[in-house]
Amino acid sequence: MDEKSSPISRFVRILHAAPRRSLLAVLLFVALAGVFGGPVAGALDTEGGFAPPDAESSRALERIEAATGLQPSAGVLVLVESPATVADTVATLSAVEGVAAADPAGPATDGSSTLVTATLRAGLDEEKIAQDVIEAFDGRAGVTLGGEAVLGLQLGEQTEKDLSRAELFAFPVLVLLSILFFGGRGAVLPLIVGITTVLGTFLALLGVNQLYGLSIFALNLVIGLGLGLAVDYSLFLLSRYREELTRQGAGPSAVLTTMRTAGRTVVYSAATVAVALATLAVFPMGFLRSMGIAGATVAVVAALASLIVSPALFGLWGTKLARRQRTSGEGRWYRFSHAVMRRPGAIAVATAAVMLLLAAPALRANWTPVDETVIPQTLSSRVVADTLTEHYGTDTGTPVSIAVRSDDASQVEDFAGAASALPGVASGTEPAGPADLGGGTWQLDLLVDGDATGDQARTVVNDVRDLAADTGVDALVTGPAASFIDQQDALAGTLPLAVTLLVVLTMLVLWLMTGSVVLPVKAVLMNVLTVGVSLGSIVFVYQDGRLTGLLGYTPNGGVEPTDFLVAAALVFALSTDYGVFLLGRIKEAREEGLSEREAVASGLGRTGSIVTAAAILLAVAIGAFSTSEISFMQQIGISTAVGVLVDAFVVRSLLVPALMALMGKWNWWSPMWLRRVHDRVGLSEGRPELVLAN
Repeated sequence: MDEKSSPISRFVRILHAAPRRSLLAVLLFVALAGVFGGPVAGALDTEGGFAPPDAESSRALERIEAATGLQPSAGVLVLVESPATVADTVATLSAVEGVAAADPAGPATDGSSTLVTATLRAGLDEEKIAQDVIEAFDGRAGVTLGGEAVLGLQLGEQTEKDLSRAELFAFPVLVLLSILFFGGRGAVLPLIVGITTVLGTFLALLGVNQLYGLSIFALNLVIGLGLGLAVDYSLFLLSRYREELTRQGAGPSAVLTTMRTAGRTVVYSAATVAVALATLAVFPMGFLRSMGIAGATVAVVAALASLIVSPALFGLWGTKLARRQRTSGEGRWYRFSHAVMRRPGAIAVATAAVMLLLAAPALRANWTPVDETVIPQTLSSRVVADTLTEHYGTDTGTPVSIAVRSDDASQVEDFAGAASALPGVASGTEPAGPADLGGGTWQLDLLVDGDATGDQARTVVNDVRDLAADTGVDALVTGPAASFIDQQDALAGTLPLAVTLLVVLTMLVLWLMTGSVVLPVKAVLMNVLTVGVSLGSIVFVYQDGRLTGLLGYTPNGGVEPTDFLVAAALVFALSTDYGVFLLGRIKEAREEGLSEREAVASGLGRTGSIVTAAAILLAVAIGAFSTSEISFMQQIGISTAVGVLVDAFVVRSLLVPALMALMGKWNWWSPMWLRRVHDRVGLSEGRPELVLAN
């Protein structure tokens, strides 16, 4: 089919020929997306989903809830300053719909307060109950509300506040930087594409949420990544259009060439970002799945938005978007790349060595679960948690609960005795006996010395599970330590599949783009280095407890593993994104007949300033995560900002030209049979004689 008569070309011509109507349609879509997709935050899950829903610890909780109709632990905790108001507090809690029982739980060791606990009915909306409890105590002095239900509600509210703060921080900065980097009217393009991307993704996720409940934390990713990709794609398309204006002048031909070249690269870029983040969806945790779905969705929407809005704006303003720039690529980046390629071996080794050194802290990452330390100290649920630790002695051990199903009471008694005698179970805490919950379900509660991530707590959980397997007792173990073990096992069991998919799909997209099997391998290896540096930064800062005053977080001696994986996937995706931009121009220069080194220099000369500007803008967009008051969201923002800046200023500037100079024409090697497959697919734009034969 003639390229000019293809459906895509005709669609681009329509957008270019009727720019006002095209932009009006975009505006209408944005308005509808804002109306229907804007409230998505209130529809998403605030529980996070950091544990597998089908894990043993989760099934144990379900077993207890099914037998009792109650949640196994108190969902609302209230600290009452005046002993005289304890009875009134109990009565107020008991009157809230969904609260099954409220009881005094004793005074603090320093006498500063008295704890009142409320047990909630199972299967109800915890957030609704928590909101009702807060309203019931509204305006009452001397009362502080906390517990898991209140924490979940406040976490959702804090996330919405963080989203607003990120928008207030990122938008003005991005606008100013866009004016600087895009120049004049060109700064309007990323603004329109960014708004369209974010609201369009909100609308898409609202639909996805009807089928699969998403985590509210995914919205942070939508805003940061959506704005960042909108800037990236807009900058790349506008820069190429300005080149074509110089070559061809205003008109459909310049737009068609831009969309055929830069537009094609945007498609490949979006594909690499989408497949990289989509691999998070293979993990069973709701948090990771939500991040994967949201990340893949926002990449696709960003590409569509940029490819639709750009031709319309090009048609509307034409030469008014022109800006003086070199079309030959022989500027600072061109000369810099030739300087690098004069000593490619030494520069490649030195750069890789420095990056390995910076990545080294990632190897000593210590995993810690999501606990009360991730939220601001000003929230009432955090105040309650800290007070319980300091003045109620709740840090003396880790609870381990066992849900046993059996009709033989003596068997349950024997199992309880054996479990209570296991090494590591706190002395003096042996229970009076298992509690009969009815229907053949029993509950046994133990206390283990140490915290949930300690070796002793995990050993006891594993020993109890082994004991159940050896004795044939149907016993399920839950509690903080059990949940943490189940999370680690799920991550370890799924990680090989996720990594395999990440590597294979990324290499497949890059092969489709380049026809080479060498370049995808190199891209993956360089991405691993970049990911290592970015992850090393959060271990160095958060695990080691640095910059606490500046970032406003509470260190807990480690990092949460699921946000570690989100950061890794995000940095890997964006590193590939920038690699696609550069490789696209190098491939194009090579197909124009330039020598290997000259093609590399020309490609870097044309994209160096674009990639670095895009990295700065994207670092601002995603770095806005660092303004969050939830520490694990901060970690994602900071590690990603570090990753994209390192990738743009180090990897694309030093490693890529050095390695491509070392390998020369072998960069484009592909087996003969695979090259035939690639040509048959019809994605090769170059002359076949320029591709190295097997």
